[in-house]
Amino acid sequence: MLTLYGQVMSRAQRNLWLLEELEVPFEHVKVNQNAGESRTEEFLAINPNGHVPALKDGDTIIWETIAINWHIANQHGAGTLWPADGIEQALVMQWSLWMTTELEELLVDYLRHAMVYPEDKRDPAKVEAALAGYPVAMKVLEDHLQGRDYLVGDSFTLADLNVSSMMGLVDVYKQFDNSQFPMAIAWLEKVLGRPARAKALART
Repeated sequence: MLTLYGQVMSRAQRNLWLLEELEVPFEHVKVNQNAGESRTEEFLAINPNGHVPALKDGDTIIWETIAINWHIANQHGAGTLWPADGIEQALVMQWSLWMTTELEELLVDYLRHAMVYPEDKRDPAKVEAALAGYPVAMKVLEDHLQGRDYLVGDSFTLADLNVSSMMGLVDVYKQFDNSQFPMAIAWLEKVLGRPARAKALART
C-alpha cells in the first residue's frame, strides 16, 4: 500500500490526481505544511527537507512531486499515462520539467505575493516578474498545442497532468491575461475537468 503525505492545496495535488487517474489504492496522510506539520520530528524522519509531498512505497521514501509521479506512473501507468515508447517517455519528462523550470516558480511567486501573503510580506517585484514571465512561457505552450489535443502523443499522459495541475492550483492561471493563448487555455480547461482530478480535490 502506498502512503502519500501532503494536503490537497499543495504540490501534492499532482500526486493525488495521478493516483486517482490510475485508481491505485493508497493511504492519504494530510500533512499541512502551512500549519507547520511538516516540521515535526515524525515527518522530518520521512522528508528531512520539511516539505510535502512525500511518498512511502514499502521501505522506499520518495520526495518531490515530479519524481513521485514518475515512480507512480512507471509502476502503475505503463502504456496509459506513461507511454511505452522511449521517445514519448522523454517528451513526458521534458514537459514535466519544463513546468518546474519555466512556469511553476512564477505561478508560486504570484500566488504568494499577490494572493496569499499578508500585505507586509508581499514583494511587488516578484508579482511584476510573474506578470512579465507568464506570457513568455505560455507562448511556448500555445505554439506547441497548435494542431494537438495533448502535449505528447494523441492521448492524455503524465505530461498533461504534471503541467496542468500546477496551473490549476486555486485556478491561478485565471489571474493572468490569457487572450493570446486560446489553444493552451482550451487544453488546460479540458484536462482540469477530468473526473479523477475532481476526486483528488475532494480529499480536503
